[in-house]
Amino acid sequence: MTERSASRLAEAQSPAPPSTDASRLYAPDSLEALREIVAAAVSLEEPLAIEGSGSKSGLGRPVNTAATLSTAKLTGVTLYEPDELVLSARAGTPIAEIEALIDENGQRLEFEPIDYGPLHARERGLGTLGGVLACNLSGPRRVKQGAARDHVLGITAVSGRAEVFKSGGRVVKNVTGYDLSKGMAGSYGTLAVLSDVTIKVLPKSETETTLLLRGLTDEEAAGAMAAAMGSPAEVSGAAHLPMLVARRVAEGHLGDEPATAIRLEGFGPSVAARDAYLSAALQNVARLERLEGEASQAFWRDVKDVVPFADGTDKPVWRVSLAPTAGHQLVMGLRRHAAIDAFYDWQGGLVWLRMESGDAEADLIRAGIAQLGGGHATLVRASESLRAATDVFQPQPAPLAALAKRLKSEFDPAGILNPGRMG
Repeated sequence: MTERSASRLAEAQSPAPPSTDASRLYAPDSLEALREIVAAAVSLEEPLAIEGSGSKSGLGRPVNTAATLSTAKLTGVTLYEPDELVLSARAGTPIAEIEALIDENGQRLEFEPIDYGPLHARERGLGTLGGVLACNLSGPRRVKQGAARDHVLGITAVSGRAEVFKSGGRVVKNVTGYDLSKGMAGSYGTLAVLSDVTIKVLPKSETETTLLLRGLTDEEAAGAMAAAMGSPAEVSGAAHLPMLVARRVAEGHLGDEPATAIRLEGFGPSVAARDAYLSAALQNVARLERLEGEASQAFWRDVKDVVPFADGTDKPVWRVSLAPTAGHQLVMGLRRHAAIDAFYDWQGGLVWLRMESGDAEADLIRAGIAQLGGGHATLVRASESLRAATDVFQPQPAPLAALAKRLKSEFDPAGILNPGRMG
């Protein structure tokens, strides 16, 4: 380790307590400081827990390190061109700050990132841009607009080799070489530490309406959502909240009756026409209600942020993705063997499960997925001891696991970045 690297490591150490078990916290305020801290860690063979605000430290397996590298001081929007639909910011910039800025210009993040704060008994608004990309977070609008990785244009990052690299750029169309920007999505900080991120933004809708079908069973709701998604109505969200779950969103205004929600967005006359079309098509399926404007937005915000399970406990919560037609079948099968609570997003293709007994039941869940043609189950909340003893992420097929291992060896051969977080 060079004298300058050692100095940088000492200067970056913060007196503030880290949010993990790590006893030292390094918080660089520039790309070069970030690179030198990683270089020093490589030289010392000192593993680092990587975090932004620490709002997602409960995702993945616990990281047992003596030091945390935080991007909390790498903040600020560095470029925003509303006419070009492009924004660049440093990785530690709060998503809430970015959303407030672009909202002033009539724009939004189309991938609707999840805020895991409520689920982990923390306030909303702590998540950072780098954390959203590293975990590839996206909400209800993903069924129409794709995930976070589909909206990133470029990154600057420091690999586990302490090498700075850039990928992509500031234009929507960029096809030069392998897109490492998308490769960082879902890597949970195990390949590189993000310094800067460029994303595309899009105009927000003029009008938003949510059509509610009341009283449907899970199976009936799956059919109704499929019909809506397959129609020409351009649905931007489809979710189902079973009995007793519905009362936990929208400040309890929906009551206990099951609610199947279909969201329509766009220009006022277009939304009105599509609403009339869907209402006519579904009027004989169930009693219809509507949420307009802010009431609709609040409903989808609660669905997105898993508020029905934000109960202040550490009861295990699973995020399961599978074929939309199989979601309700999975829940029905699981209820024969375990006490669970559940609700559905992405037309039923995303199932949120809370295990009421306190056991993870990983084998039971993954067996159920396999019987229904496959999918992915991720444990997104549990006690630290349970996460340490459970395969938090879906086990990969051998060829994919081998590829992931090769990527890790290329980007982080010393294994210093978030060791063990992904298993």
